[in-house]
Amino acid sequence: MNIAIIYDKLREDTLGEYYKKAFVKAGHAVTHFWLKDSGRIEPRFDCYLRIDDGDYKYDIPHGRLKPSFFYASDVHLKKPFLAINGVAPLYDHVFCAQYDGYLKLKAVCGDKVSWLPHACDSELHRDLGTERTIDIAFIGNDGGLPRKLLLQEIRERFPGSYIGNAPFTQISEIYSKAKIGFNYSIANDINMRVFEVMACGAMLLTNHVEGNGFDGLFEDKKNVAVYSSPQEIFLMIKRYLENNNERRAVAAAGKDLAASSHTYDKRVSAMLEQMAMAKSIG
Repeated sequence: MNIAIIYDKLREDTLGEYYKKAFVKAGHAVTHFWLKDSGRIEPRFDCYLRIDDGDYKYDIPHGRLKPSFFYASDVHLKKPFLAINGVAPLYDHVFCAQYDGYLKLKAVCGDKVSWLPHACDSELHRDLGTERTIDIAFIGNDGGLPRKLLLQEIRERFPGSYIGNAPFTQISEIYSKAKIGFNYSIANDINMRVFEVMACGAMLLTNHVEGNGFDGLFEDKKNVAVYSSPQEIFLMIKRYLENNNERRAVAAAGKDLAASSHTYDKRVSAMLEQMAMAKSIG
């Protein structure tokens, strides 16, 4: 299939890059366009896929680029959702990263929307088999005040941890050395970090995401460890650091789950089914 993929390549680890790589890996021809240039795309492709990257100043010309698809990522954020909600009905199909957003868009788009969570890159995000010398790892920004305070306390209580930003090329290196990968979802979203931690073989310790499909994807104490309050975080960290067998069992189950069900290769397979269906109908 000859696919036009449309997103702003502001950095090498943008979501569009992961999807482009997975489509090429699956044997398809892919041409990248910046969103601002979508008006100049020739109608010679089999499918047109826009990847949400937070830019809503432009949209693709729907009259002549068909079938068109939209991967809506930021549906958990209020302002982006308003923009996404406005353009979603114009696409032949919308893939939604968050289940709650999927339910909202379904009310507008009907069967033209499906839930497709974030994922991990099976080549980039993987267990390197190194010794796990880091107690807790968190790669990302401090975020809002609640998460910032929690991360600072983790730094102070567990000085043998890695808390902070890192180049995307070092994600596997850091999480492969970590015993526990920490997550705090600010907007009740299932973020990319969740899958990246699991894929690297660290045990994922995360807050419980209320609804949003979390319980359908993961099982507490089996493939993830879930805390329900800030006070519980440090008790759980201490417990899992002291109980190697229990922690390793949860981490191994999480890694198997990520590899079997939550890679961009798997997500692309789901997209291709919808693309083939839309192409046959068209």
